[in-house]
Amino acid sequence: MSRIPALTRFIVLGITAGLLLSTPGQPLGGFPSAPTVAEVPSAAAGRAGAAAGAKAVPPAPGEPVAAPYSAQLGAAQGDLRAAGGQSLDVMAPGSVVFNPVFGRDEVVVADPGRTALLIGDSQSSPANGWPRQALAALGYNVHFCGLGGTGFVASRGAVGNYIDALEQGDWLLPAQAPALIIVEGGGNDAAQGASDGEIRTNADRLLTALKSRFPTARIVMVGTLARDGGGRRTEVDALVGSIAAAHGLEFVSVGDWLTRYDLERRLMDSVHMDNEGRRVLGNLLARRFKDMGVPDLKSPAGDAVGDRGTGRELG
Repeated sequence: MSRIPALTRFIVLGITAGLLLSTPGQPLGGFPSAPTVAEVPSAAAGRAGAAAGAKAVPPAPGEPVAAPYSAQLGAAQGDLRAAGGQSLDVMAPGSVVFNPVFGRDEVVVADPGRTALLIGDSQSSPANGWPRQALAALGYNVHFCGLGGTGFVASRGAVGNYIDALEQGDWLLPAQAPALIIVEGGGNDAAQGASDGEIRTNADRLLTALKSRFPTARIVMVGTLARDGGGRRTEVDALVGSIAAAHGLEFVSVGDWLTRYDLERRLMDSVHMDNEGRRVLGNLLARRFKDMGVPDLKSPAGDAVGDRGTGRELG
């Protein structure tokens, strides 16, 4: 049998190695050097595209965000681009894009610098919900993620609770970093008998996911609307406050607002306000936000008022 000359073997091995190292979709190292998103028509198409190549794996819920991961997200947030290098800034609002770092679809928003991501339940979901009115009073456009009947643990039909809804694509986060993130809820968890441990576990998962995706975002938690001494709803409000403190986040307690501001007469049922009640609550919440230094985009300078601080409760 004839032997292959040594020079020939060297050339063949070199060509093979070159092909392996240049295989499309297989970046060297744990993260691609320039994170991109590809515009896709559906979540299924996005997942199929991700399967074709390597992608970064986010930390498991509850795990700290590692420094390299956090640095990668900072780069991704500053320069997410669609297929062909098209900037998200020139894409039509509502366009769905696939984020390969997280392996899920996101949606382009019109003006991220004036956008507030609001995650909530039926207190937030109506167009005139009081958390929405508070944000509108400060000049923010609301990107709402949530549904009446849901919460940190509570789900509704096929739509999961807050963290499950995010993970299974029931609603989509903005593709660009919002100016502000508000997480409101807990009432349905109280009504459905969720335990403190269940609420804390899922809230931790949600906050970890939000911090991972938007590592520089300001996150404010809003508690559970209730009467003074309002039983489980007031307890959950206090629990949400302790969760916010554990994460170093600002918190607005609303667990006694119905009594404190004489709003029980504005209830349409046991927990939902009429239009006037929503207007009053919206004004109250906007004032709390301004007191804690949330920028008022409607002011001439658009500057924050007051001390930012973290983990302090404003009731």
